[in-house]
Amino acid sequence: MTINMIKLLYVPLICVLISISSVLLGKSPNVIVTVITAVLLILSVMLDRKYTWLKYIQFILLGAFHYSSHLNWCILLYFITTINVIEHKVRHRDTTLVALLFILQYTLIRLSYVPITTYNMLVSIYDVITSLVTVLFFHVILRSESEKRRLVKKNEYLINYDTLTGFNNYSGYIKTVQHHIELNKEFQFVLFDISHVAAKNFEEILVSFSRTLKEYFPNHLGACRYAGDNFGIMLSARENFDVLKICEKSGIKVTSSITRFPEEGSNFQDLFQIGEERILEMKQGNRHKREEDQLRSEKMQMVGQLAAGMAHEIRNPLTSIQGFIQLSKKSGYNIEPWYDVIMSEITRVGELTVEFLQFSKPHESQMKVEVLAKCMAKVYSLCESEVTSYGHILEMESSDEGIMLLMDRDKITQVLINLIRNAFQAMEQAGHIQFILSREGEMAVIQVRDNGKGIPQSEINKIFDPFYTTKEEGTGLGLSLCSKIIEDHDGFISVESEVGSGTVFTVKLPMYPANN
Repeated sequence: MTINMIKLLYVPLICVLISISSVLLGKSPNVIVTVITAVLLILSVMLDRKYTWLKYIQFILLGAFHYSSHLNWCILLYFITTINVIEHKVRHRDTTLVALLFILQYTLIRLSYVPITTYNMLVSIYDVITSLVTVLFFHVILRSESEKRRLVKKNEYLINYDTLTGFNNYSGYIKTVQHHIELNKEFQFVLFDISHVAAKNFEEILVSFSRTLKEYFPNHLGACRYAGDNFGIMLSARENFDVLKICEKSGIKVTSSITRFPEEGSNFQDLFQIGEERILEMKQGNRHKREEDQLRSEKMQMVGQLAAGMAHEIRNPLTSIQGFIQLSKKSGYNIEPWYDVIMSEITRVGELTVEFLQFSKPHESQMKVEVLAKCMAKVYSLCESEVTSYGHILEMESSDEGIMLLMDRDKITQVLINLIRNAFQAMEQAGHIQFILSREGEMAVIQVRDNGKGIPQSEINKIFDPFYTTKEEGTGLGLSLCSKIIEDHDGFISVESEVGSGTVFTVKLPMYPANN
């Protein structure tokens, strides 16, 4: 029960009882004055909410009523009136002064119609103490209620609002949207996603973006932050906006979607789901575009590297040919002494051009399901005689003859022949080459091992780079082409080497699913 209800209920009742009792007991020296002051006091209490100045004259009206009734029962009215006056006062000093003023008036009026005895003086002291305790108790209750209201308000804020941005949280936003749906007015349901932004000061970015939304949409119908880094805002149906301008103003790239009520959704779940699906589609499209741009950039960079390497490699034989032609001019254009050298240089340029085209130009793949062991057997038969002519031994091992791959057999054959040739050409003395097939989980593993001189660690990370070679007559495109072919088959190639012990090239390719 509030202070207002107490005074409206009890003040009139107490005034009536005191007035009747005063008349019946013959205490009132003037009945008419008692009745008039009672009526005026009741009216002032009932109307002081509307006319606040009435609170300042209640002190006088209460004193007049007390003096005319000559009854100590008026002390209840003093307590109620005191609390009514100090209801909104916070400081103890203010409330204590008001309480002392009221109780002092009560005591002086009481002592005017009772004998001044020790008992009555002690009663007056008791009244003063009672008044102060009442005020103190009222302050405790008031503070408790105030704290309770503050906690309720804080709890309500935490339930419905985001403390970081000041927007609604997801729960509060649902209520806001549902309210506007019930009004059945058209609006735009806009979602913003900034989840791809990575920064240490991410909270500052969230606050900055929320501030931008507040500035850009001062008349928004509702806004929220949800799922950490997403924002939703509700706008009137006619409001126009440009996401690019928002990005420029905030300095943050965002992905956004717009869903309209009621054309595209009749409830919050529909609006939210459609908006999220559109953002997901846009993010996937943006990701694909970024990947394509990155791939295009990498291809252009690779083409640049290849072109630079190609120009360098071709310049050397052309310079040689030019020199021999100039020498032939002095010999009556007789090129016979240099014919073989010129032709070898021209052949080298042709080989470079062929390998360059193989590396850079996409060829049509002939992907078929093949038994890998048969392909390796073919490679073994093609290389065995050549390996033997160098004085080496080529040994083939297969732990699983049934491994099948979806592959371009000719290209895989080209890769394996290249690896075996690299192995026996790198061995200065008679050596041993192992050509091994095994299975590792869902991957087929092909290894080419040699016991040659090995590759220094300073060079091992460069061997797959275009035009990098340690051979005097090599083009440097062989291993790069091998790596590209294996990548086209969704596999990968690696190398391990130790100087003086040998080298191991490992190719891993995904097996055909039907074989699993």
